[in-house]
Amino acid sequence: MLLKLGKISLLIAVLLGGIAGLAFAEEPTVASNAAAASSNAVAIDTVWVMLTAFLVFFMQAGFAMLEAGFVRAKNVANVLMKNLMDFSFASIIYWAVGFAIMFGAGNALFGTSGWFLKDSGGTFASLSWTHVPLAAKYFFQMVFAATAATIVSGAMAGRTKFISYILYSIGITAFIYPVVGHWIWGGGWLANLGFWDFAGSTVVHSVGGWVALAGAIMLGPRIGKYSSNGSSKAIPGHSISLAMLGVIILWFGWFGFNPGSTMAAVPEIAHIATTTVLAGAAGVVGAVMIAWIIFKKPDVTMGINGVVAGLVAITAPTAFVSPGSAVIIGFLSGILVVLAVVFIDRVLHVDDPVGCIAGHAACGVWGTFALGLFAQDKFSPGTTGDGLFFGGGWKLLGAQSLGIVSVAVYSLLAGFLLFYVIKKIVGLRVSRDEELKGLDIGEHGMEAYNGFQIFTTE
Repeated sequence: MLLKLGKISLLIAVLLGGIAGLAFAEEPTVASNAAAASSNAVAIDTVWVMLTAFLVFFMQAGFAMLEAGFVRAKNVANVLMKNLMDFSFASIIYWAVGFAIMFGAGNALFGTSGWFLKDSGGTFASLSWTHVPLAAKYFFQMVFAATAATIVSGAMAGRTKFISYILYSIGITAFIYPVVGHWIWGGGWLANLGFWDFAGSTVVHSVGGWVALAGAIMLGPRIGKYSSNGSSKAIPGHSISLAMLGVIILWFGWFGFNPGSTMAAVPEIAHIATTTVLAGAAGVVGAVMIAWIIFKKPDVTMGINGVVAGLVAITAPTAFVSPGSAVIIGFLSGILVVLAVVFIDRVLHVDDPVGCIAGHAACGVWGTFALGLFAQDKFSPGTTGDGLFFGGGWKLLGAQSLGIVSVAVYSLLAGFLLFYVIKKIVGLRVSRDEELKGLDIGEHGMEAYNGFQIFTTE
């Protein structure tokens, strides 16, 4: 009986407490409702930014599979390990140094504050346009930095020392990539001149592509790639299946790369996703069509490169162009990547096993230039202005052209300097014997395909 009375008393007390709470609770005001809405918006934006950053992180698997498929079986473990390590070093180095140089307060050339994400209040004012927490800003930008670093791996595959690649990853993440990022996204001199790159055709892809060109030149071609008379010999990758899986993963991840660059859950993400998918699809069509004409067959590898070409090209103008313009940009990038692969291989005699230079440098340049041609202010009012083809005159195109040349010159010079220093310190290239046997054995003491017969002669 006493137990029942106790429960009844407790229930009455709870009810009375609730009634009292309601009686004395403050009435919602305009200010409190606005604060609650603002807090909810920040939370939603943060979730969006982190989800898209996770998609960009998953692109590391795409790069790993694409590169693994395009190299010889004897070098697969080496390529996979490079992709794993460049992301790992990028995460740490970008946190310690790169993010501060890219977004920290400083001057028109580079940031000089914000090491280890230390924010004194206005340290990262260049990112004040997005209201997500600093940790979300770092994470999203870090996966972009890792993408720029991993682009180089494919162009230098099959003959690079592992320790040299680690040192390169540190160099590009700490200095080369962040400096260009500061010029364009961190409030630097190119941004002040009106240069635009929404999600990184230049900042990420061209930088990675130009440094890849410097690395491939410094290394020289793989053994057996070119004959004594200068003709090029095809060295096919060992698995088209892996390469195709990789590029589909990359395409999926690009829906984090481009729409996520709004760094807010806004309606414009639908438009950006649409231009992204259309440009990628048109890139495939353009690449396969021109390859069919040149090689008399619809080359699968060129189709794969066409995906990358279209996506790289649309990354800069994705928010600023119409779906129709995106199709044109993507289609022309697909044609460009095939012609660039042939030119780099047969004319320049630069050995790029994966086609990174053509896909990222050449198509990054085209996409950045295309922004100056096809941009329409109505898709992002007050941001860029109209491009040349829509009555905007030469101003935007001029700024884009200046940025293209400036970034190319800086990235190439910095890349050559970085690889020269690494070459002097530890060397760049493995021995002839290691290259012939495969880097899996020479660099890592294991095989990606243990128990399978792998021919190691060229």
